[in-house]
Amino acid sequence: MRQLQDFTRTRTVFVQERTRHKHRVDKALQDAQIKLSDVVSDLFGMSGRAMLDALVAGERNPRTLTDLAKGNLAKKKPALIEALTGQFEDHHARLLRLLPGTVGHLTAQLGELNRLIARTLEEITTPPDRSGTGSEPATTVSARVLAEKLDAVPGTGPATAQIILAETSADMSQFPTPEHLVSWAKLCPRTIQSGAKNSTGPAGQGNPWLKGAPGEAANAAARTGIFLGARYRRIVKRRGHAKALVAVARSILVIAWHLINDPDASYQELGADWHRRHLDTARKTRDLVRQLQALGHQVVIHPGISLTGPSHRHPVRTRPGCCRLPSRTSISSPSRGRG
Repeated sequence: MRQLQDFTRTRTVFVQERTRHKHRVDKALQDAQIKLSDVVSDLFGMSGRAMLDALVAGERNPRTLTDLAKGNLAKKKPALIEALTGQFEDHHARLLRLLPGTVGHLTAQLGELNRLIARTLEEITTPPDRSGTGSEPATTVSARVLAEKLDAVPGTGPATAQIILAETSADMSQFPTPEHLVSWAKLCPRTIQSGAKNSTGPAGQGNPWLKGAPGEAANAAARTGIFLGARYRRIVKRRGHAKALVAVARSILVIAWHLINDPDASYQELGADWHRRHLDTARKTRDLVRQLQALGHQVVIHPGISLTGPSHRHPVRTRPGCCRLPSRTSISSPSRGRG
């Protein structure tokens, strides 16, 4: 397991280094007044790399460079001509002759690391199940199988699953509950005590290798239309983007704890409407009444009236301060003078 951890951490460092060198390539182009990254989504794709090689070879004509565009990028020729019009000099060509080679070398090294990680996963088995009795045979699970189970969680790719396994050693006996794992990864607010006063504080640093993987997965899951995406959208409205991502990352790590701890467990999607289906109607009613009262209305609720019939439609406003509601809820607005 220590070898797997070394491989995954080295891969993370190499990915960061490759991204840093890609940014330096874009910085060299920006210095030459070439805004290619504004039009091309990936500078190191087929079209982007062909244009970079042509620039290094001495080609400066924007129209000639635009002819190298492939696929959908060929439809953006006017924007490409404008983006490729700049002051590219020999100094920039020397830089671009070095930096892409470093990116290619790191990409090759990442491929070798991926092969080493896959081979190591095949050789690792999780610790025996300690919950069984002495008469029952101890069950072990391959780390590759656990990685595939974690990969089924939305937003979690193979790399994230491998990092979680490496950093937790695929052994949840050291974390009695999911809360212990979440606390160790520092994906929950800290409790600050001063005498009899308790307050919450920042989550803290934690294990940067483990904390970063669920964070990236949360960023991807937040854009989906599933349970984790709905959870992000519920929280971001009142707590902000950063705290909503931490909450989703915490949920992903809790899911990972259950999948690793129980060999028979598998991920099941709850659906984006899970919160609506489990809504506390009494609490929701109380909150809405308070909002109306804060606006100066007097609310009287008649219980036992169903709001799911086809005759109930959206409120129709009749005059300022009064509206016709789709239920037996009575609202008295403060009287207004007729000026």
